[in-house]
Amino acid sequence: MDTVLDPSTRPSTPVSGSAGTRLTLPVEGMSCASCVGRVERALAALPGAVDVSVNLATGRASLVLPESVPASRAVEAIHEAGYDVPESVTAVAVEGMSCASCVGRVERALLALPGAVAASVNLATGRAELRHAAGIVSVSDVEAAVRRAGYEPRPLDAAPDTSHEERQEREAAALRRDLTIAAILTSPVVVLDMGGHLLPGFHHAVTGVLGASGLAWLQAVLATAVLAGPGRRFFRIGVPNLLRGHPDMNALVALGAGAAYLFSLVSTAAPRLLPEGAAHLYFEASVLIVTLILLGRTLEARAKGRAGAAIARLIDLSPKTARLVEEGSEREVPASDLRIGDRVRVRPGERVPADGTVTAGSSFVDESMITGEPVPVEKGMGTRVVGGTLNTTGSFDLTVDRTGADTALARIVRMVEEAQGGKLPIQALVDRVTLWFVPAVIAVAVLTFLAWLVFAPAPAFGHALVAAISVLIIACPCAMGLATPVSIMVGTGRAAERGVLFRQGAALQALREARVIALDKTGTLTEGRPRLTDLVTVPGFTREEVLALAGAVEARSEHPVARAIAEAAREAGAVPETEAFEAVPGHGVSARIEGRPVALGNRRFMGRLGVATDTLEADAARLAGEGKSPIFAAVDGRLAALLAVADPVKPEARTALDALRTRGLTVAMLTGDTRATAEAVARSLGITEVEAEVLPEGKVAALRRLREAHGPIAFVGDGINDAPALAEADIGIAIGTGTDIAVESADVVLMSGALGGLVEAVALSRATLANIRQNLFWAFAYNVALIPVAAGVLTIFGGPQLSPVLAAGAMALSSVFVVGNALRLRRAGA
Repeated sequence: MDTVLDPSTRPSTPVSGSAGTRLTLPVEGMSCASCVGRVERALAALPGAVDVSVNLATGRASLVLPESVPASRAVEAIHEAGYDVPESVTAVAVEGMSCASCVGRVERALLALPGAVAASVNLATGRAELRHAAGIVSVSDVEAAVRRAGYEPRPLDAAPDTSHEERQEREAAALRRDLTIAAILTSPVVVLDMGGHLLPGFHHAVTGVLGASGLAWLQAVLATAVLAGPGRRFFRIGVPNLLRGHPDMNALVALGAGAAYLFSLVSTAAPRLLPEGAAHLYFEASVLIVTLILLGRTLEARAKGRAGAAIARLIDLSPKTARLVEEGSEREVPASDLRIGDRVRVRPGERVPADGTVTAGSSFVDESMITGEPVPVEKGMGTRVVGGTLNTTGSFDLTVDRTGADTALARIVRMVEEAQGGKLPIQALVDRVTLWFVPAVIAVAVLTFLAWLVFAPAPAFGHALVAAISVLIIACPCAMGLATPVSIMVGTGRAAERGVLFRQGAALQALREARVIALDKTGTLTEGRPRLTDLVTVPGFTREEVLALAGAVEARSEHPVARAIAEAAREAGAVPETEAFEAVPGHGVSARIEGRPVALGNRRFMGRLGVATDTLEADAARLAGEGKSPIFAAVDGRLAALLAVADPVKPEARTALDALRTRGLTVAMLTGDTRATAEAVARSLGITEVEAEVLPEGKVAALRRLREAHGPIAFVGDGINDAPALAEADIGIAIGTGTDIAVESADVVLMSGALGGLVEAVALSRATLANIRQNLFWAFAYNVALIPVAAGVLTIFGGPQLSPVLAAGAMALSSVFVVGNALRLRRAGA
């Protein structure tokens, strides 16, 4: 989407016939006429402010400010008056960025806009975001700032589609075309210049046909075609940025290739202008620099396309058509035309066209694209299905309840895109370095040139030029700019394929740094659905008899424990009718079934009824120690059985927690359940840190205690009552099968609800951060090691001087290496 703005806001607009700008700002917190007056007075006090008006009904303030007063002063005045101006985020796509230096330049241009709070630009995704006070900055303002920085903005699309991938493919196709042309034109130059080194007599044969001057002019014509054609992209962007005083990678290439070309052209056309013995041809260096860097960019674009393949695959899962059922007949319509309430038929082998609820039929649906779980899930009447999932065996009808950008698939794509476009705290180091990197490289190149002229034996001009060009070419900061964002792109994409959604890129680093994993019990460690686990009868009663009677009584109760018993009874057979049902809060329930009195409850309830429970007390104590809830059953006034209900621990929970512990993490459990139940579950899972009988605010306090004792903490939960804890934790992880509130409060979402996803999340965060560190090390170490070599340090010790051609090849390979290393994350996981 282009922007996320308050619909009531409008950007600042020039006032016709006036030396001022009208601002319209949303204001939050006003509740009466007194508030309006306070805001008006604060704005009217600004230098030169006129036509100030504040509207309580619309919650907007309007004024005209002179050009000399920044719009941010109006925002500050409103804040000082005690009210808020909400923030908005405006996002655009940026074309033409090639290195970390470009990223820094665009960010500085955006931060210069009035009301700007923070800017984030991602080289890998080509996405720029500006967080700013609402109503001050428009999309056109952001686009203008991007253009002033020397790059071309493009609007982002409101709904997920393939436009980003199409732009990437167009850019890759243009690179392939330019590379092909450059290679065809460069080959003769290289052959004419270097053929004599490979074939004895080749150089004499060519000069015999063309003459020395003709040979030089032929190379000049071909080199001109390369630089003016395929190489024009470097000059078109690099030269204007150089003239603005903001050189980037394109400027370095333009300087290097341009210097080699111009020197060779002077050597060909007017050699007398150069020092004696300094006239040499470097046409092959100029064209090979362009060709090799185009090769590197082509390989890089291909690799970046694979890096973003996760989103493309997700988008491709959404079917383009749907079978709409109307008045008993069905017709095929575009899936984009579906509306909420439409009835859609899904046949075997088809993908579900939209989110909805099954209203007829049944089937098994493969939801692996959402949850990462390969086993198809049974769907029947009343169950929800997700658009994009694959129907396997049966056929069913569904009623559409979400379409377009509101579907689960669209939200997932949006989350992954936002995460891929984000920045990690570790990126701050790169930003600080690259801010001055390119100017520093140009300075080093100039010093290198002067040092060769001063200290090298004559004729040194050619060697000085070669060394300066090598420095310019080899130090391009492409690898630095790609080191972090490409790893984030691949890591978050891989996580999405495994059913783990990182809602923001920074969550990768936060989870990597967590030292404690605290988990809620019910619905997170357990299945969240109590079940009848045990039924112990006394002599004279059978299991079937007691279960049918108990289920009949409990079917009248709404208590979760009662529902578990009633469900077990219905699964076992028919449940008889009840009469004279009575519930005693805190004790139990009773009823008459076919004239027989039946009661279920705790020990106190049995005592009130005069029923002795001695024979089953030992079993009750044992079951309670296992974390189960024991319930006594009496029939005809005497003890009949002991039932136990428990919320079973998820089958994979122990394995998952053991895997976390082997990774050096402390595992804790927070729950509002009784201490006996909590400790029983903790024992079965090997958890030693337990906080039981805590309310939602108690979970927040428990997290703070754990943080003080162990360090950064991650919390895993699924319910509404977990939202405060998810927000308090250093990183909140929500079970995707839980409530929307919990999911919205979290930084990471485990779509399947299985705890194996938690291990995947930890493993992927660690692998991604390790990958980023490897990339950053390579990018920085590469420049630190090779800039001196390019400057000619090795010649002091009798070594060779680095050729600009080799410098161009090394620079191209550095970017390809970084992207290739990031692509290894596609195989990462637990």
